[in-house]
Amino acid sequence: MNTTSILLVGHGSRNRDGNTEILHFAAQWRERHPAWRIETCFIEHADVLLDGGLDRAARDARQVLVIPFILNAAGHVKMELPAAIEEARARHPSVRFSCTRHLGMGREILKVLQGQLDHLMKALHVPDPQTTGVILLGRGSSDAGANGELAKMARWLFEDNDFELVDLAFTGVTWPRLESVVQRQARLGMTQICVVPVYLFTGVLMERIKAQVERLRGQYPQIAFALGTHFGFDKGIFELLDSKVTGAELPEGGLLECDGCKYRQAAEAEHLHDHSHTHTDHGHPHHHEPAHA
Repeated sequence: MNTTSILLVGHGSRNRDGNTEILHFAAQWRERHPAWRIETCFIEHADVLLDGGLDRAARDARQVLVIPFILNAAGHVKMELPAAIEEARARHPSVRFSCTRHLGMGREILKVLQGQLDHLMKALHVPDPQTTGVILLGRGSSDAGANGELAKMARWLFEDNDFELVDLAFTGVTWPRLESVVQRQARLGMTQICVVPVYLFTGVLMERIKAQVERLRGQYPQIAFALGTHFGFDKGIFELLDSKVTGAELPEGGLLECDGCKYRQAAEAEHLHDHSHTHTDHGHPHHHEPAHA
């Protein structure tokens, strides 16, 4: 590992606390593996963006292993990250760049979500699951595949538990939204509702979720709500990243599924975004930072 750099790529948040948590995660991960060289960067809203992170990781390295520290793959992971890696290869021809898949929605994440749900049920004093609704609350994407991955988690939780209702909601971009799903579950007789955010770290959207649930408590006083939190520091996340670094899932020269894909290259002109405007100066966003989440 002394000639290999690991680059952990976070999404980036306009809430400085979210980015700080990822840096703290990286510090804890280094403590677990002091022989590993672990660098971090972000896709947007941060001091070190993709190009800078890739250059830093390539310095004095023969290989760079890029890990998208993101739960669901949409445009950022499928298009912008492979494009940035291609450009880094041109800048550092002597360095071999490879990229694992994003964290994804597999059994490892299901275990983490189940742990979150079990904790919420204890907070509600373990009510009857037949009258307790569950809502998985994701970020939301214009990518149907990313939204479908979260739907898979909802189905797996339903299969593994005795809840009458395990539903899906999103904080933005797509539907349904949390308020609509709570209204439906209330109409179907749920007397408790567990809201499980599918987020690694805090940020603007986590703060929005807290405000939404507080408002829902006032609208539905007959329902007991339990709200989960982000879970990026769960030991299961560390273990999942460990497995990616050990290479069990990577074929020789393993790449993202969209790295080198002719369809991605054809679509770049329309969909590839420049995130240089979201670079921050000592943590402070520039004046023209977009208002979108």
